[in-house]
Amino acid sequence: MRAVVQRVNFSSVEVDGVIVGTVKKGLNVLLGVGEGDTQKDVEYMVEKICGLRIFEDADDKMNLSLLDVGGEMLCISQFTLYGDVRKGKRPSFSSAAKPEEANLLYESFMEAVKGKGITVQKGTFGAHMIVDIQNDGPVTIMLDSQRNF
Repeated sequence: MRAVVQRVNFSSVEVDGVIVGTVKKGLNVLLGVGEGDTQKDVEYMVEKICGLRIFEDADDKMNLSLLDVGGEMLCISQFTLYGDVRKGKRPSFSSAAKPEEANLLYESFMEAVKGKGITVQKGTFGAHMIVDIQNDGPVTIMLDSQRNF
């Protein structure tokens, strides 16, 4: 699994002119599922993302997690995180999971985050979405459950 995690003041996602998810202070997570990913990848990503200490404490140090600040999460499925452009300029998505598998793990990720008491909003899997992100900082972290980066 791969994720681009952004600390936000506000984020929303729109499908066909309708806002389907919106959060205030918290995280915008663009989540990609790779071929061969399992529930273990979900568990790793949930723990890592929910525990990221990227919110400021009273001393203005990035020392608090989403759980610590009571923030919300907007999670958007994004298979393009597996776009490979090492050979040419047109991305290959062959290492992305098939849609059926990806959706199951995407939903499992969100359920696990909700299980931690975090409010989670989401986009519409497989739809063309317009994502509005007000990145705070900016703070942007990339994660990979295979620890490639």
